[in-house]
Formats: sequence, structure tokens, C-alpha cells
Amino acid sequence: MSFIWSLIVGGIIGWIAGLIARRDIPGGILGNIIAGFVGAWLGTLVFGNIGPEIGGFDIIPAIIGSIVFVLILSFIMRKVSNNRKHGHA
Repeated sequence: MSFIWSLIVGGIIGWIAGLIARRDIPGGILGNIIAGFVGAWLGTLVFGNIGPEIGGFDIIPAIIGSIVFVLILSFIMRKVSNNRKHGHA
């Protein structure tokens, strides 16, 4: 049950990060979950364990890390898309 709870919380964190960053996360629900997990890892790595914990995630660093991850992912996807439109490999 705790694994399912972690998936739910990770998805919500990813969704919140997408809303705050005003970017769509590719992959829908699965993309939100991945953004939440990767963001939590990044945020905890940089900020440590601060704030409340829910479902194994320290919420504040997880959301901040997820926002950064979403912005980086959005930037990379935009560059790849522009390269394809202009015929670059």
C-alpha cells in the first residue's frame, strides 16, 4: 500500500510542479509521477530534508525540484522540436 501511496503523492507533486511552471508534462499521469520522483530526488539532494513529509516525500524540496525538472525537460523538448522543424539531426 505504501508503494501505491508514493505513486499517488509523486503524481500530485509532478502535477503541482507543472501547474506552477505553467508547462505540460509529457506522458500524462505517468509523466507527472516521474517528474514527482525525479524532482523529489533533485530537491532533497540540493535542499535536504525540510518541511513536512507525505508518502515518503519531503514536500517542499520535492515540489521545488520537480519545478526545476519540468523546466529543464520543457527546454530540452523545445530544442529538440525546433531542430526537427528546421531539418537538423
